[in-house]
Amino acid sequence: MSLFTLDARLQQDSVHVIDLRLCQVRLSRDARYPWIILVPQRDDVVEIYDLSPDDQARLWQEATRLGQAMMRHYGGDKLNVATLGNLVPQLHLHVIVRFQGDAAWPGPVWGQGVAEAYADDALEGRRDEIVRLAGEAGLLS
Repeated sequence: MSLFTLDARLQQDSVHVIDLRLCQVRLSRDARYPWIILVPQRDDVVEIYDLSPDDQARLWQEATRLGQAMMRHYGGDKLNVATLGNLVPQLHLHVIVRFQGDAAWPGPVWGQGVAEAYADDALEGRRDEIVRLAGEAGLLS
């Protein structure tokens, strides 16, 4: 079995939060949105169908449970869940809490405005929140 390797762009654009059973949970560096990125810790996976059926189910479970916990905590209006991969071919799933009137509402977040960096203490606070929410969602084993 080969070791999991994270794409360099994902490494640059996000911060590691926690490892779940399948996915590495990463926090987008864009502070405008509660935005995590789930990366299945499997090498050579570009599309969801490259995962085994069990891993496909696990990916969806991790995304929906954590997304639901984030929606409850942040009081969002809509949860966006998407895979794009046009610039980063490694399979990754964006889970973004959206609010009416946010910087890109009602359009997609990609290519809208300029990303805002987290202050160091806010970044650590958001990371801690996501870990706590993963626990509340029953995703920590």
